[in-house]
Amino acid sequence: MKTHPVYLNGNWVITGDSMPVINPASTEVIGRMSVVDRVHVAQAISDAHAAFQAWREVTGKGRGELLEKIADELERRREEVARIITLENGKPIGQSQGEVALALDHLRWFAAEARRIYGRVVPQQVESKRHLVLRTPVGVVAAITPWNFPLMLAVRKVAPALAAGCPVILKPASQTPLAAVALAECMSKAELPPGVFQLLAGPAEEIANEFLENPLCRKISFTGSTEVGRKLIAGAARHVKPLSLELGGNAPVLVFEDCMVDEAVAGTLMAKFRNTGQSCVAANRIYVQRQVYDAFIRRLTEKVQALEVGDGVDPQVQIGPLIDEAAVAKAEEHVQDAINGGAELRCGGHRLGRVGFFFEPTVLSGVGHSSLCMFEETFAPVAPVTAFDTEEEAITLANKTIHGLAAYVFTRDLGRMFRLAEALEAGTIGINDGLPTTSQCPFGGVKQSGWGRELGIEGLDAFLDTKHISVDLG
Repeated sequence: MKTHPVYLNGNWVITGDSMPVINPASTEVIGRMSVVDRVHVAQAISDAHAAFQAWREVTGKGRGELLEKIADELERRREEVARIITLENGKPIGQSQGEVALALDHLRWFAAEARRIYGRVVPQQVESKRHLVLRTPVGVVAAITPWNFPLMLAVRKVAPALAAGCPVILKPASQTPLAAVALAECMSKAELPPGVFQLLAGPAEEIANEFLENPLCRKISFTGSTEVGRKLIAGAARHVKPLSLELGGNAPVLVFEDCMVDEAVAGTLMAKFRNTGQSCVAANRIYVQRQVYDAFIRRLTEKVQALEVGDGVDPQVQIGPLIDEAAVAKAEEHVQDAINGGAELRCGGHRLGRVGFFFEPTVLSGVGHSSLCMFEETFAPVAPVTAFDTEEEAITLANKTIHGLAAYVFTRDLGRMFRLAEALEAGTIGINDGLPTTSQCPFGGVKQSGWGRELGIEGLDAFLDTKHISVDLG
């Protein structure tokens, strides 16, 4: 069985220790990943810092051309990389292919944006003075990424950091390091200078502590749970370490009586069941106006019952396994809690009696507002639905959460679209759109769903410092 190396300062390194990578569809070990200790992490930071001066002096055009080379190599290997994602993550192969396509789009977007790091000249208020504003790279960046989109979420951090002139050290999730190895291979093939991109794996807390405490690491960008985000905030406070955080979500779906019901069902299916419900922007709470409630539930249940469940390598499969046994147990807990609270199980609701971490696609109706699935992320193919009467009630229900990453609205009323866009407390709002994320627009949360933005021009800003230069001409 192959043990995959880490990528340190331009070298592929097999360390003395390794961890298994498990296929959640079969529970089989499909490979092993080399792991590092804190000494390796400190050396990686030192090597990245040494590479920083030369990398920041490469023109934006030059950095963009290297990102294009990385994208070209990933494009060449897109089918292979998609299969790697499915094997280690479990998602259906078509969705893995979509993830690779989005990663490519992110790379090419930031390759172009590398040319557009603008400063400005500010009109002076004193005759003899002139004022300049410059944007400069922050320095060494640590990127910590989750398992649910193991390639795309890594590229969201790595591509803009490199475009800005920052060296990057990527620490992927322990469950899904192999997509990150493939990305590192693309970096190596593009002949990125040593130390500018490094990949390491190992114990999360030990690695994170070195990132937090090492003064040469100038910024941490993290995607993951709000709980872990709070720990990073506490650790960063001791050293005033800048953070970009994309944390948990609890996305509401609001379906209004004037919507096209079939379109609302299709959009909800996409928002809820993509990646088997394992997405921070997944629809977690579905509120339907009473006038269309019965029709919506009926059609949603029909569609969910027809979803094909199985090993994601099968191109016919639409729902893959959950990531591990704990995820299955949490889904069971949330479904049973909702039923105990008076909800009706319309379909699904149980683990599948086969090898792998499979859970039936589930629809629950009449779910109480105090049920676990209405205020905790379920991260599973479980769709809890309940009714509302007025727009004001829907807004109150949607905003009644500590999170604010995404929200979805289905309506044909133009005035309502604008009212909801302004009133909903979320960083991304899809109106009649179950898949609103795109490379050229900012992505991130409000409240306890995070700090800062990825993608768009804001995604590049996250890795730049702003300097004011005042010149007295005398």
